[in-house]
Formats: sequence, structure tokens, C-alpha cells
Amino acid sequence: MVAAGAAARGPVFVTTQWSVVLTAGRSDTTRSQAALEKLCRTYWYPLYAYVRRRGQPPADAEDLTQAFFARLLERHWVGDADRERGRFRTFLLTAMSRFLADEWDKARAQKRGGGVAHVPVQLDTAETRYGHEPADDCTPEQIYERHWALTLLDTVLQRLRAEYAREGKGELFAGLNSCLVGGRETQPYAELAGRLGMNEGAVKVAVHRLRKRYRKLLREEIAETMAAPEDVDDELRHLFAVLAGR
Repeated sequence: MVAAGAAARGPVFVTTQWSVVLTAGRSDTTRSQAALEKLCRTYWYPLYAYVRRRGQPPADAEDLTQAFFARLLERHWVGDADRERGRFRTFLLTAMSRFLADEWDKARAQKRGGGVAHVPVQLDTAETRYGHEPADDCTPEQIYERHWALTLLDTVLQRLRAEYAREGKGELFAGLNSCLVGGRETQPYAELAGRLGMNEGAVKVAVHRLRKRYRKLLREEIAETMAAPEDVDDELRHLFAVLAGR
């Protein structure tokens, strides 16, 4: 029997992508490697923004980011993680900081000589995205945290959009996704009902279901980057604090 509190928080995710990677440690199992590569493909941009904010020009930032992921996958740095192991977010930033301090000269020399396996991340779009950054005085670490949060939310949104598309509800999602932000009292339900050819009550139900599914997917996505699923609530609070600029 599931306790009421546990039910309210949603299902517990015992096996996550990050826990799969950590369990493998230094080994090179197919499953752990695939999990790590997926995490890297999803969360590469926050690191690129971090490197750029550290003062590296675009070309060097691209090389650094690509070389970092290549080393991460080749050398099983995860096996050396200790206190940072719990959160992939923290581990990744700590590993990049060490890489910039200790590994860049060696990585650049090896890159010039070839033999570096590339991780399929979309670095060709990185500087375009970075160029849209507002001017601010955030530290490199704050930039990283903010982009981590935004990347996570965008990943959840893309998952939700894909789900609705598979169910033949792409138009419904397009009409309602703006309701994921803002309070209920600010939503133009009557206007949406007219636009979607639904009555207002049906729109409210659809928005409720959309938000409920979004919250579930958000928890799932956060859990995938955690070693201990019970830490999801803390990570969720941290996420919202970062987005609020605290």
C-alpha cells in the first residue's frame, strides 16, 4: 500500500539514467555508456555557456566542450566522482572546472593529432543561442545553473509535445501550451474555447490534464539526473530558485 504522501509526490523512480551510470562506475557497459551519452546530448549547452562566460571565444569554447565530453566518455571520469555523484548537474560542472584547469592543453594537443571521438551534440547552433543571451553580470556558475534549468524545462516541453502529437492532439497542445505558465485566473479560457471549438469547461479540464502531465514529466526528467530519487523534491526547489534568480 502506498502512503498518501508518496502518492501525492508521484511514483518513485528507482532506476534512473544517472544511477545506471554511477552503478557501472569505471566499467564500460553498453547500457551505462548509452545513458551517459544521452545525458550529455541533452545537457551540453549549459556547459558551453559556462565556458563562454569564462572568457573563451566561440571556436575555443566549441573545442573545449567537445573535448570535455570525449574525455568524459573515454576515461570513465564518473568512476572518480565522490561527493558530487548525487546530482549529474553538480558532477558535470565540477568535472568541467577540473578539465579547464588541468586537461585543456593535453586535450588540444591530442585533438590536433586526431583520434578524438566526438559526442553528437549540436555545437553548430551553440553560438547562435549564446548570442541571444541578455547582458548581465552573472557568474559562469550562475549562467550554467540557469541554462541547466532552462534546458531541463525545454526537454520536458518537447517530451510533452511529442506525446500529444503521437495521440493526434498536436493542435490541442499548440492551443493550450501557453497555459503552462501563469496562474489559472490569468488564462483566457473563453478565448481558447472559441479558438479550439470547445466549450469552456472542456478547455479547463484539458488544461488541468496538460499541467498534471507536465508536472509528472518534469519530476521524471529531474529524477533521471539524480542518483537518489528521494532528492527530486530538493532539486525541484533548486530549479525554481534558479529560475527566480535567487
